[in-house]
Amino acid sequence: MASSSVGMVCLLLVSCMVVPSLAKVYTVGDTSGWTTGVDYSTWTKDKTFKVGDSLVFNYPTSHTVDEVSSSDYSTCTVGNAITTDNSGATTVALKTAGTHYFICGVVGHCANGMKLSVKVESGSSAAPSKSPSKSPSSSSSSSPASTDKPSTGTPSTTTTTTKAPDSSSSWSLPPFTAVVTTCLALLVFVIS
Repeated sequence: MASSSVGMVCLLLVSCMVVPSLAKVYTVGDTSGWTTGVDYSTWTKDKTFKVGDSLVFNYPTSHTVDEVSSSDYSTCTVGNAITTDNSGATTVALKTAGTHYFICGVVGHCANGMKLSVKVESGSSAAPSKSPSKSPSSSSSSSPASTDKPSTGTPSTTTTTTKAPDSSSSWSLPPFTAVVTTCLALLVFVIS
């Protein structure tokens, strides 16, 4: 009985480690990156962004990633960024549902196409969606899905500077999931 319990616990632990996280990491513009001359509306067309996903912007440091309001996005107004980064590798965690807006803060770059609007849905991504998204990718607003106004309080996204993989999405197991899985496995082991 004890050996079958140990075997079940081991099987449970291994299977939980293999199960991928449902959050996705999207590299903005894929291999083109964050630059002028890319149609980001087309890039977002076959993607469904969910709360918990991340956007990775790869770009030369002559550009910026600015999270902006809907009106600043529409008019390509620079200087009013909610958040900004110019490190060359920016990761933005999409923490709230709603439309998030990004532009390059260098004068003229937004007008030359460096703007991204992303409609973020509630819940985690389970698989890449083939349903089109009407807006390009962005992660700077903390507004609910029904409004495009950015938060005036704490930003709803977290921006970190990292070097990202070259793929549009990757899988990972969040530490919280690993800890919960381990605790459950230990509980099953003790009860058995």
